[in-house]
Amino acid sequence: MPPPSDEIEALCEQVLRENWREGTRERDGVPFAYTCPSPGHYPWQWYWDSCFTAIVWRRFDRDRAHRELQSLLNAQRDDGFIGHTIFWNTPLTGIRRVTYNVTSADATMTDSIQPPLLAWAWSIAVGDPSGVPGITAHHDWLARRRDLDGDGLVWIVQPDESGLDASNQFDPIWGPRAHGLPRFVQLVQRNRRLKYDLKAVLVSGGPVVAEVATNVLACLSNLALGRPSLTPTLIERCYDESRGMFMPLVRPHLHGSNGARADVPVTWTALAPLALPDLPESIGRRLVEEHLLDGKRFWLPFGPPSVAADEPSFSLHDEGLLGRRRYWRGPMWVNASWLLWTGMVRLGYTAEADELVRRVAAAVAASGVREYYDPYTAAGLGAHDFGWSTLVMELVAPDPSAGSAYLDSVRA
Repeated sequence: MPPPSDEIEALCEQVLRENWREGTRERDGVPFAYTCPSPGHYPWQWYWDSCFTAIVWRRFDRDRAHRELQSLLNAQRDDGFIGHTIFWNTPLTGIRRVTYNVTSADATMTDSIQPPLLAWAWSIAVGDPSGVPGITAHHDWLARRRDLDGDGLVWIVQPDESGLDASNQFDPIWGPRAHGLPRFVQLVQRNRRLKYDLKAVLVSGGPVVAEVATNVLACLSNLALGRPSLTPTLIERCYDESRGMFMPLVRPHLHGSNGARADVPVTWTALAPLALPDLPESIGRRLVEEHLLDGKRFWLPFGPPSVAADEPSFSLHDEGLLGRRRYWRGPMWVNASWLLWTGMVRLGYTAEADELVRRVAAAVAASGVREYYDPYTAAGLGAHDFGWSTLVMELVAPDPSAGSAYLDSVRA
């Protein structure tokens, strides 16, 4: 049995309330209200962190859920762009001035993106996003500026735009310029000069990537807005039928590859389309039965690792730039587990889905609300009091009285 949900609920609510920040921006009086990911290490507003925490906030305070997402819209540029990280009244200092994706010293936010899940999060935490001009403008910006081929897929210009920063899926793509390696700074400097423009980056030699998890979340937002699904395109362009999993597209192609499908380490993102409510059942069952439930790869004692455990680059202790652990290379992340769980529920893997809940909840009960967890021991890793790990509430109490729009689609 999982730990008592009321104990986890109390812990999650405490973290959300302690991480809450609100005020007005000093330079122009724009109001903000958001959950900082972790007080000790992440003081600003991160785009996808806020989307995840707003989903959980709806359980405790729907007004805060709304204000969290509205703060992203308050930071929005006139053309619809919303950055990866918004600084509000806490200035960007130290080494982060070198590695963060800003194009001016007084930038209010980064010029890079994160996975575009605002419309989907809004549909769960607030209501229908289709009538919110800022949300439609945001997704229109992505269509204009990050759709390389006109088929709806979102392309990224560096690893951290996926939110998966140091994932080893990017090692063969960016090589020594991958996130956490010394030449990553060179990648940031190049992209700053090019103002994070997708086509300019490609002309300069790239690489640019249509990353799977990024596009799963983009698809969920499209569906929330009533726009065409990206699922058929993801299947056509990213699904490797011979392997029964999804792999990213890369341009220019890696040497000897077709869009990198055979060259990239297998990570949880290969299974991320399980979160799509319109994924064909036959593909979903392959993802679950051939990969997710494999005890040597993803079905580990405390939840699925971010990288298949049989990958040579799987690591819980890989040190990178300035001694920082290169995360997303092995630990279990609650948000990834939750997204995979939604597919298990939709496909009817009830016993297995319940077991996944037990494993993830046990890790949180043992180590607190941490950034990520050792999938073998449940040891908490990374930042303490990490906001989006409160998504464990979506696992231990998946049908709250406040309603659950995403489960309506999961169970359809």
